[in-house]
Amino acid sequence: MTEAQTGTGGTPTTHAAKPLVILAADQRTSLERDLYGLTAAPTPEQAARISADKMLIYHALLDAVSHLPASVQPGIGIDEQYGAAIAELAGRTGGAISLAMPVEASGGQWFRYAYDDWQAHAGFFATDHTKILIRDNPGLEPGQRAAQAERLAKVSDWAAASDRALIVELLVPASAADLTAVGGDVASYDVTLRPEHTVRVIEYLQDHGVRPALWGVEGLDRHDDAVAIAAAAKRGGRTAGCIVLGRHASHDDLDHWLQVAAPVPGFTGFAIGRGIWWDPLHAHLHHRSTASGARRRIATRYLNFARYFLDARDGTLPVQYEAETL
Repeated sequence: MTEAQTGTGGTPTTHAAKPLVILAADQRTSLERDLYGLTAAPTPEQAARISADKMLIYHALLDAVSHLPASVQPGIGIDEQYGAAIAELAGRTGGAISLAMPVEASGGQWFRYAYDDWQAHAGFFATDHTKILIRDNPGLEPGQRAAQAERLAKVSDWAAASDRALIVELLVPASAADLTAVGGDVASYDVTLRPEHTVRVIEYLQDHGVRPALWGVEGLDRHDDAVAIAAAAKRGGRTAGCIVLGRHASHDDLDHWLQVAAPVPGFTGFAIGRGIWWDPLHAHLHHRSTASGARRRIATRYLNFARYFLDARDGTLPVQYEAETL
């Protein structure tokens, strides 16, 4: 492993001293629908355009890497469907770029494998991290939750046996009861109920045999909630860390979430995607930007979030943070 070791009880852990800053570009269904406006399976030409744009994202990451301090581990999250060529390239960097690839099928409410022979696909590329995005909430149907946890534990066992660090990206959407409790205010749910639900889901999955190196968690507004979630990740002597997910949030929200989480021991980086590359790709797609302009904007945004995380972690954020450009 380039970015992980095996900790207590065989649980892999990411080095806290070397933040992992992932440029996430493994979206599939939402990308096809919301960015490219597709209402059916992509044609070969449409699929080629999506793959080309993902390669542009990867080149932007390469542009940014030389501007990062050596103490940071850059990463790319990419899917096999549109990014197999990127995975091949990243896998040949000797660990300079950490490669994370998803196991889950895109767009489902419950976790299901992207491929029936998922072990063959997950083992084909030289990944540093196997990644699964799931949705869970303590108030959801118990049978579905248990079945999802069982599938997730199988991947967790495979990852440990295959010397791959597992990232579980955890989305905790509001249940119907949650929305009733907060009067339908999703923003209120995010602040008041989601953090405790996240802790409970982590503990539930741990008790069902899920042992990730990293929990990807949605952004948090309060320091104490970040502390509680980081503690849950390490419950019972476990050595897992946490990273902040982007969730296609605004730049201001992302800055706030990084500022809250970065100083908390156990939060070791982020996986941000659409908040970095969506607008530049949208402008390029609609002929309001050149490819080189989009690439430069993506590199700059990624680099600024990485610098912001480091400054927030070290307590050196200025009163007014000035973003830099490449």
